[in-house]
Amino acid sequence: MVNVMNFSVGSPDHSAMPRHPEKAHRPDQPVARKPSWIRVKAPGSAQWAATHKIVKEHGLVTVCEEAGCPNIGECWEKKHATLMIMGDTCTRACAFCNVKTGLPCALDPSEPARVAEAVRKLGLAHAVITSVDRDDLDDGGAAHFATVVAEIRRACPNTTIEVLTPDFLRKRGALEQVVAAKPDVFNHNLETVASKYLRVRPGARYFHSIRLLQRVKEIDPDIFTKSGMMLGLGEERDEVLQLMDDLRSADVDFLTIGQYLQPTKKHPPVLRFAPPDEFAAYAEAALAKGFLLVAASPLTRSSHHAGEDFTRLKARRMALRTRG
Repeated sequence: MVNVMNFSVGSPDHSAMPRHPEKAHRPDQPVARKPSWIRVKAPGSAQWAATHKIVKEHGLVTVCEEAGCPNIGECWEKKHATLMIMGDTCTRACAFCNVKTGLPCALDPSEPARVAEAVRKLGLAHAVITSVDRDDLDDGGAAHFATVVAEIRRACPNTTIEVLTPDFLRKRGALEQVVAAKPDVFNHNLETVASKYLRVRPGARYFHSIRLLQRVKEIDPDIFTKSGMMLGLGEERDEVLQLMDDLRSADVDFLTIGQYLQPTKKHPPVLRFAPPDEFAAYAEAALAKGFLLVAASPLTRSSHHAGEDFTRLKARRMALRTRG
């Protein structure tokens, strides 16, 4: 079942709500000390401030801020911001996520043009666009996604575009609208192994997400497909390997694996910090299973180094086609 969290009458007043109403009643969980291999660059440089200024001037939201991404200092110094469309409030209540939960506001028809202008001002060669889940909309926000892609193409014809989408569960025809917009990369994250979905992603369905990615390739085989997962939520090694097999059965090109980091005391605790050599072993296994590219490290996130990864993806596909 998909949960649309409605905590208000009329227009939602998010300032009067807790950020995660569904978690507020839960007992606090201990926040484990991070191991020595998890260290990040602190935000605050002049380039970081310039990126922040462009985002705020255009009235935009970033997943970097809303999800508390640990790489924001590094990425924003390079003016690499991942823009999150359709508001800052999600209709799902995934256990791991730090994005606000509740009833979102209506879509802003001016947002696609503002996103495109921000992409232009940031000088992005590769733009990553994600969104909150919008189960309240008939198409899950698919038409809005397509409009954003079209506006970026118009304003920045040389910029490649990666979309990181919701699952569009029970939204017939929604996926097809996004694929028809022809993003260069279609990303949809599994997040965790199948056995953890009821606890970690209660509003989603594991095999629906697999089928979503498979369907993208059926519609347009030239679009690169991508998915990601986290370690540290109680998954077993054989389950991670099965997830890889499931993604390869859907012809997914690119896999990302990162460490789950607990956002607040109300979120599930990190059950285990996987060491860097474990990530390297998973990357080797995934490449052997046929992925074109794998990014696996404790600090790997979906859009981390996305532009460089896209260049590598194209090169590896070209090399395979040349050999074939």
